[in-house]
Amino acid sequence: MARILIIGSLAAELGIAARIATARGAKLTVAEGAAAGLARLRSDGADLVLCDVVHDVAWLIEQMTAERIACPVVACGRPDDADGAVRAIRAGAKDFLPLPPDPDLIAAMLQAVAGEPDKPVVRDPGMGLLLARAEQVARAEASVLIMGESGTGKEVLARHIHAASRRTRGPFVALNCAALPEALLESELFGHEKGAFSGAVASRRGKFEQAEGGTLLLDEIGEMDPRLQAKILRAIQEREIDRLGGNAPVKIDVRILAATHRDLATEVAHGRFREDLYFRLAVVRLRIPPLRERPDDILPLARHFAERYARANGLPPRGLAPAAEALLMAHPWPGNVRELENTLHRAVLLAEGTGIGPEAIDLLEHRGLITADAPVAVAPAVRPQPVTALVGRRMEEVERDLILETLSHCLGNRTRAAEMLGISIRTLRNKLHEYRAAGSAVPPVPGQAPIPLPVG
Repeated sequence: MARILIIGSLAAELGIAARIATARGAKLTVAEGAAAGLARLRSDGADLVLCDVVHDVAWLIEQMTAERIACPVVACGRPDDADGAVRAIRAGAKDFLPLPPDPDLIAAMLQAVAGEPDKPVVRDPGMGLLLARAEQVARAEASVLIMGESGTGKEVLARHIHAASRRTRGPFVALNCAALPEALLESELFGHEKGAFSGAVASRRGKFEQAEGGTLLLDEIGEMDPRLQAKILRAIQEREIDRLGGNAPVKIDVRILAATHRDLATEVAHGRFREDLYFRLAVVRLRIPPLRERPDDILPLARHFAERYARANGLPPRGLAPAAEALLMAHPWPGNVRELENTLHRAVLLAEGTGIGPEAIDLLEHRGLITADAPVAVAPAVRPQPVTALVGRRMEEVERDLILETLSHCLGNRTRAAEMLGISIRTLRNKLHEYRAAGSAVPPVPGQAPIPLPVG
């Protein structure tokens, strides 16, 4: 269930957006102005903020940044208010929602912040057994460690466990531990008191407190700094947390789910992950197999995504042609379900006529990985750069170019790029910070505006 904060009056067209979001299952809170909205974010948090452009969107985003509140803001206004839209986007708003709102656009936004709301689409027998086990352990209070490659659907399974648990009426709060730097991650998890750091002008509840009575998913926990791992262990053991700058512990009632694409047992053996925390998290372990190991799920998932994105884009539903299905079945899906979803989203937009044909299935990004059993017309490969072309270049330059090229290939996805490079997400972030400081253009995180290069 997505948590939406609406800043503005519900008496006008913003009220339509509220009713649509509620009908789609979102949990709503409302604030009359930017200051009241900021107070709501401090106390309750949110997955998405919809802010009317008649309020000071720039001030709101500036205060959220200063207080380390990581939550996307979407500005809302009349389509003819171009100046308001431009001001909001320049201030850091992630998008502009024209009013009156389109129901499908609201649905797409809710899906983006809340993940897949439906029951997982499963046809493969092995996945069926996994889902049955997940539902079996959902009624307990034990921590669950969900393992699997990036894009396999770990958060989808976590939401399903929450929905089947005794805590289903409580909030489901997810935090990607790899997406935030350490200082911001600590504040997001544990909250802070007024004066805890520069910009902390008021106290704020973190994700643990926001998930009170519900479930907290710590996604990509294998990337977490050891110092924070110790604090997570204490929270699980003592059922209490310490806010930054606080002088008294705060009791919590939260079920912990954790997800990772790493082998945490190996990370423990190499001293990169705390053994005691691993055993606390892995009371129950669930491994989601990669899509290539569950071929019976490919076509049902493809049809599901085709229907969803046709509906979200206001397009007529189209079935998959046999040739298109053959292409999908022959592909190895290194990006797993996320790659399949993106492929079908593109296909829905590119398809013409009454069905989705093979010409709409764009697999260019990974055609080099297709096996010989799947004959697909491929453009002539570009000759690789010879090693001799690297002679005379500094090692740091070669490393920088490799990292930036890999990041561009992954469309800015830090987690995927770190996997391909064989380095930790923390190391990648540090490298990108160095390159940006040196004046190199770094691909932005998907959905975020590029960070300006340093001046001078």
